[in-house]
Amino acid sequence: MLKIAETEFGSRLFTGTGKFASGKLMQEAIAASGSELVTLAMKRVDFKAGSDDILAPLLERGVRLLPNTSGARNAKEAIFAAKLAREMLGTEWLKLEIHPDPKYLMPDPMETFAAAKELVSQGFKVLPYVHADPVLCRRLEEIGCAAVMPLGSPIGSNQGLVSREFLKIIIEQASIPVVVDAGIGAPSHACEAMELGADAVLVNTAIASSADPVRMARAFALAVQIGREAYLAGLGSKSLHAHETSPLTGFLNTDSSATGLVNSGMAEKLS
Repeated sequence: MLKIAETEFGSRLFTGTGKFASGKLMQEAIAASGSELVTLAMKRVDFKAGSDDILAPLLERGVRLLPNTSGARNAKEAIFAAKLAREMLGTEWLKLEIHPDPKYLMPDPMETFAAAKELVSQGFKVLPYVHADPVLCRRLEEIGCAAVMPLGSPIGSNQGLVSREFLKIIIEQASIPVVVDAGIGAPSHACEAMELGADAVLVNTAIASSADPVRMARAFALAVQIGREAYLAGLGSKSLHAHETSPLTGFLNTDSSATGLVNSGMAEKLS
C-alpha cells in the first residue's frame, strides 16, 4: 500500500479533472482508472453557486480531493489559494503549483519552496509540483512536505520522461513518496516511471484528450500495476556486451565423438 501523510492508497495512479469533454465522461474515466486521489484546480470550482457539478460526483465516489494552486504566479497567491481550499473544501491536502511562465508552465523553484515552508508550518499536507531537481526535492522533504511531484516533461506535452536520469536520483535519495507528474503521455511512460521506483504517477491530459478516455484510463491503471510489479521483481542489469542466454549451445562446437553420442548409439538413432 502507498502511504502519504498517514493515508493509505490502494491505487498508485492519481488523476486530474481538466480537459474532459464533459463531467460525465470525467467521472467514468476516473472510475475506470481506479484512482483514489484526484486533483482539481481551485479556479475551476464555482463556490458562489452553492453546488458544483465537479465536486459532488467525486465526493460521492469517495475519492480524496487534492486541490491545486494552478494559476498562482508566486508564493503569496498560492498561499491564498491554499487557505481558500481549506476553508471551502475542508481539506489540508494541497498540490502546490506555482508557474509564472504561461508558455512552458515551468514551476518556480524559489517561490514554491517559500510557499511550501509557510504552508507546512500552518499544518497543510503539501505535495509540491517541481522540476526534477534532486537538490530541491531534498530541501522540500527536509521542511516537511508530504511528497514531492517532479515533472517528467512540461505539463500537457505528452513527451514522457525527458527528465528520466534526474528522476532516478530523486527516487534513490527520497524518504517520502515521489509522484511523477506532468508529461506522461502514454501508458508506457507511466509503466517506465513505476519501473524506476516512483511511488505513483499523476496523469490527466493523456487520459482526458484520448479518443476513448475510459479505455485509456483502464490502460493506465494496468500500466501502473505492471510497472510496479516489475520494480518489485527487480529488473536485470544492463551490459554493453551480449551474453549467452542458453549456455548449452556450446555443444555445437564440439566433435560428436566427444559428446558420447557415438558410443551410446544415439547418434545413429538421431540420423
